[in-house]
Amino acid sequence: MEAPVSRSSPFVIKLRREDCAALEQRVRCHTEQHRMVVRAQIVLLAAEGWANVDIAHELGVHVDVASKWRKRFFCEGVAGLADRRRSGRPRLFPPKIVAQVKAMACEPPAKRDVALSRWSSAELAAQAVTEGLVGSVSASTVRRWLAEDAIKPWQYRSWIFPRDPDFASKAARVLDLYERIWEGEPLGPDDYVISADEKSQLQALSRCHPELPPAPGRPRRVEFEYDRHGTLAYFGAYDVHRAQLIGHIAPTTGIVHFAALVEKVMTTEPYASARRVFWVVDNGSSHNGRTSVVRMCGAWPTATLVHLPVHASWLNQIEIVYSVIGRKVTRPADFIDLDDLARALVAFEARYNLTARAFDWRFTRDDLVELCRRIDAHRDQEALAAAA
Repeated sequence: MEAPVSRSSPFVIKLRREDCAALEQRVRCHTEQHRMVVRAQIVLLAAEGWANVDIAHELGVHVDVASKWRKRFFCEGVAGLADRRRSGRPRLFPPKIVAQVKAMACEPPAKRDVALSRWSSAELAAQAVTEGLVGSVSASTVRRWLAEDAIKPWQYRSWIFPRDPDFASKAARVLDLYERIWEGEPLGPDDYVISADEKSQLQALSRCHPELPPAPGRPRRVEFEYDRHGTLAYFGAYDVHRAQLIGHIAPTTGIVHFAALVEKVMTTEPYASARRVFWVVDNGSSHNGRTSVVRMCGAWPTATLVHLPVHASWLNQIEIVYSVIGRKVTRPADFIDLDDLARALVAFEARYNLTARAFDWRFTRDDLVELCRRIDAHRDQEALAAAA
């Protein structure tokens, strides 16, 4: 193979001071990409009068590379040393096929007589071949298509369709209380909002073998087998705005034990001398119905029981506290008996009250209105489908 012949280039490089400074800075920069450094070196050597062959030999590149970037700089300046946009690999599948596979992913498999409860990317790829949409397609390609629209048919989330006829009005009252409003009027400094509920069936489980602490490259290990030592119930009252938790431990749930929690709270300051204390509760048997409202008012005239809509415990802030207790206290469980579990709950309550801050509750009346609008639209669609 003959060596390239050295000849003068028609593209004579003459650098302006600012261009020379920019190129030299690029060459000296240790974090610059190598290909960008090489391009700057080509231009600088060309400006010194070097031929393309000599530049290529000096920098260890092909002479065509030196010729290309000399010409590019001559025509476009420093900006011409950047990479051009590339069209990329041509599409193997037309947009119509991609849209059909995405539509398939948004339908339950049973609609296509497929014996599955949900799709995976591999099963979608196989179904697309079965239906003749494509000759062949990989699961990774289907997964990439779905990722474009954040479609994940293998995931699901449980929910409960609101069936309380007074859902909107009941939920709105609670959301107003979270914003310190009651019946259109702001709450005073001596008005308090308590979110309350009970957590039943907390198990005292003791592991059959001691757990192993975490170590480098190894997580904490908890023995799978355990012995059961019974269950207890934890009644919690959470001050929504002061982020204070008051609990009551009982062998089981019931009206009597909920009344004991109420008494514990209402005889403790600042609630004992409060003007009003609003108790937000769900529709559990310990505090359900109009009778519970009358019973509360009769025992504690400054207390007002406010019921959530049916199946709307997600609006009760005490449920967030119970989630914290589950992660921080009761799981993974290792308690020698019920007293040990009770001590852990009491100790956590004291610790929590030292550091807790009010939750950043963001679901407002406006969000409730939008939720109700979507629910109504869904009901209308169901009615139309039933009538068709």
